[in-house]
Amino acid sequence: MTTPQTPAAPLVDLQRLFIAIRRRKRIWLATALLGLIAGTALAIVLPAPPTAVAKVIVVHQDDSPTDSGTLMRTDVAVLQTTQIAEAALKKLGSTDSPEDFMKNYAGLGLTNNVLQITVKAKSDAEAAARAQALAETFIADHVRRSQAAAAAQSQAILDQRKNAQDELARVEQQIVDEEGKGRQASQPALENLYSRRAALTAQITDFTSRAQQAGIGSPQVAAGTQVVDAARVLPKAFLKTIATNAGIGFALGLALGLALVAVGAVSRDRPVLRREISTHLGASVIAQLPSKLRGPARLWRRSRAVSERKRVATTLVRLIKQDPREVSLLELGAPGVAAALGLDIAEELAAGGAASVVDDLPGEDVRKLARETKSEVSVAGAADPPATAAERRVGVGSVSPGTAWTDLAHLGQETVLVVKAGHANTLWLHTVARQLADQEIPIIGVVLVDPDPRDKSDGTLWDGLHTALRGRARPAAAAKPAEREDRLDELVARVAERVATTEPPTRRITPVRPVLPAALATPRPPASPPPPGSVSVPDHLNAPTKKFAPVKPTKRPTPFKRDQGEPKHQGELDADLEPEKSAEVS
Repeated sequence: MTTPQTPAAPLVDLQRLFIAIRRRKRIWLATALLGLIAGTALAIVLPAPPTAVAKVIVVHQDDSPTDSGTLMRTDVAVLQTTQIAEAALKKLGSTDSPEDFMKNYAGLGLTNNVLQITVKAKSDAEAAARAQALAETFIADHVRRSQAAAAAQSQAILDQRKNAQDELARVEQQIVDEEGKGRQASQPALENLYSRRAALTAQITDFTSRAQQAGIGSPQVAAGTQVVDAARVLPKAFLKTIATNAGIGFALGLALGLALVAVGAVSRDRPVLRREISTHLGASVIAQLPSKLRGPARLWRRSRAVSERKRVATTLVRLIKQDPREVSLLELGAPGVAAALGLDIAEELAAGGAASVVDDLPGEDVRKLARETKSEVSVAGAADPPATAAERRVGVGSVSPGTAWTDLAHLGQETVLVVKAGHANTLWLHTVARQLADQEIPIIGVVLVDPDPRDKSDGTLWDGLHTALRGRARPAAAAKPAEREDRLDELVARVAERVATTEPPTRRITPVRPVLPAALATPRPPASPPPPGSVSVPDHLNAPTKKFAPVKPTKRPTPFKRDQGEPKHQGELDADLEPEKSAEVS
């Protein structure tokens, strides 16, 4: 039989992670509920302050259709300055600091030319007044900056015109000096001076017109930048605020809970899958039981849980009855289930004889459960005298941290582990398996408590002598050496008898027997012994020679008559066989 190869364990087992998150759903559901409650309480205890909104259309001097919002982002940044905040507070006559005021308002660019200003205050009237003042202050600052830019541009043009006028005066003086020479004046020089004077005159005229236009400023900026939506107080949506805060709190709590559970599942390393628990304990999972029911589910699932426990107890009783040795139940994270299972097994065994339960649990759960259920099974303590030969005892103990390992042998020579999924880490599971192996207590199997309902992994081991059947059969064979020797002697006798009665290989194929005539087939009385010195051969022993041609030495053929010496036996054979054929037909 080939054993399946175990694949390498991945760095992060997603199936185990998802199962761990689903098993600990109470944690992340609780954090999500706390976030929901916190968000709702925050909306009630700290309601949103009165808020006013104003919208301003802003015209830019260098505006273009290809602008990607850079100019509007600049306006929002300018709005969030202490200069604008201080000017607005002065306009309102408030003594608040600009820094505090800046924390209570914000700007948002809706489009490339529309700016929304949101202001929060202690009252509705104050919020509306501050929003209006802030909008007017921003408009005034924007127009002032535009006019200042226009004035600066006009002044620069006037400076250039003055420079051109000064140069024109020098050119005029050169022309006068050259014309004063009379006939000695240079005509080419005069022509150059006249050309230069005409160009300077044209420049001065252009600078004058440009300075006049720049001096006017940007009337479209001053006229277009204005408040398009006066400051108004936003209505208070109490229910909307509560719903928004509650949703945000729920999302944050859920994310926090899932993160905590995921980190805990990876770092704590507590196996929850069937295959992991069977691998770490070195025993197969033979049954599984749900944990103690909680909440309203106890009302309609109690009978189902009890029936499942009874079924598992019946299965374990079948395993226990196969061997007269005592069997113990050792719990790891499920004392209540182990106690109830021990009582059920004792009740099943009591039907065929005396049976009792040894309660070695730290909390004496078996005694408490027996008193609650009024069970008729006798419960003994760890210090009570041992059972009689006719009494079957089921020991119920614990392998939780702090267990006295050397004291587990008195509970039973074999054990069934009742393990709660996700209770112990990998290191402790290895410790339990190693300590039980050191005490020479084989593990019949594992009863898994509170498994994940979607866990479809196989919890059966395919190799190793410590599995349920092999670990159980190995000590049983050692306990009965006499029976083992008897079986061995019986096996040796059977083999010797078979060898003695076996036919030799030459007789496996039936030999060809001659067909005797009817006269020879009848038995004849024994003949008288031949005289001494003579040999008598029965006639019927020569019968086969009549069926086949006698063997004669081969003669050397002659050159001309090689076939004359060969006898013809066909007729003789046919003559001899005719009486035999007629006898068979009759």
